[in-house]
Amino acid sequence: MENLHSIDFEELAEIELQKDEEEQAQMSCDMVDSPTREVNDVSISHPYYDIARHGIIHVAGDDNSGRKVITFSCCRLPPCHEIDHVRLLEYLKYTLDNYVENDYTVVYFHYGLNSRNKPSLSWLQSAYKAFDRKYKKNLKALYVVHPTNFIKILWKIFKPVISHKFGKKILYMNHLSDLREHLRFNRLIIPPEVLQHDEKLRVRQKGRPPPVSKAPPPRPPLPTQQFGVSLQYLKNKNKGDLIPPVMEQTISYLKAKGLRTEGLFRRSVSAHIIKDIQKLYNLGKPVNFDEYEDVHVPASILKTFLRELPEPLLTFASYRPILEITSVESILRINICKQIVHQLPDHNYAVLKYLVCFLNLVSAESISNKMSASNLGCVFGVNLVWPQEGAPSISALVPVNVFTELLIEYYPKIFSSRTFPGETLP
Repeated sequence: MENLHSIDFEELAEIELQKDEEEQAQMSCDMVDSPTREVNDVSISHPYYDIARHGIIHVAGDDNSGRKVITFSCCRLPPCHEIDHVRLLEYLKYTLDNYVENDYTVVYFHYGLNSRNKPSLSWLQSAYKAFDRKYKKNLKALYVVHPTNFIKILWKIFKPVISHKFGKKILYMNHLSDLREHLRFNRLIIPPEVLQHDEKLRVRQKGRPPPVSKAPPPRPPLPTQQFGVSLQYLKNKNKGDLIPPVMEQTISYLKAKGLRTEGLFRRSVSAHIIKDIQKLYNLGKPVNFDEYEDVHVPASILKTFLRELPEPLLTFASYRPILEITSVESILRINICKQIVHQLPDHNYAVLKYLVCFLNLVSAESISNKMSASNLGCVFGVNLVWPQEGAPSISALVPVNVFTELLIEYYPKIFSSRTFPGETLP
């Protein structure tokens, strides 16, 4: 890429970046900032602690199609002399390596990039080259939030070497609200600085502070609602049945027709298909998965159902105890898992037991489907438990996945001693 270092483009990029800084400084003078919090929940034993401690990169749940979301926040980049950009690139690859075998999404928060923390254009070039087909193939969308003219200049510089197919994956979001139709917005880890900047943009756009208005009260669910309602609501509306219909139907279908499907639960499905099926369920209409000719459809519906529960199946109360699992000696972990699970409410326990019994069956076919207990733990962990506020940090994913893996692998030991009337298994 000979023209990457064109002096005209480089100077133009620097000029635009300076304009961004001046504009942001002016906006900061117009409005009073609230204090921001630093993100630093990374263990000092982390192999990339020197980079991870800044909170630049986060894994933030799933998007509307069940794809993992990775965020990159420029406002967390320290000045260039305080960070090793080679290590930053290695850390980014280290993070992505956990997810690139499946479809995934990246959100890039541009706000906060300035002349002091901006990596060189040559580093950007080497970074693009470092992400080979393995990384680009399953990247389904790259959302650039709060783009500026600097981004447009970068695009002109890199356009000759960016494939048309990759270019179509780049989507520009002028405001955070634009992300809502694509992602589970409340699960994103958004730096306070970015939230404040977004509000300033809106105020400036309107010319005056937005009027204070009360949010309308939430609409009551439909009598036949299946997604986004509590287990108790589903039980009351389904003649006291403990297992929600969506779970029972998807698991029955997958048990009959999908146990040996390679990559089961790892492939995403069109968001339109997911929404259409959700609508059918919520209106009380029958769903025939044979019509879709794809076992990944019911698999995605099952994960979506779990993600949209108002409270995670493992409950908010279990989140902190679960995070402690990796600090316990391996020989004691099964007993800890058993203790946590047996403290769940009866209904949550029954539904969890039903699900994990099925996942144990899936793992038993791992020679064919490549979905071991460990792989299933990585897929289902974030769908079974999450914090009451915000999204789980990268450091929280490991214990959550380990806990879920143990539930699946040692299902008989963990669940055999607690049964009660009305319990059913797949």
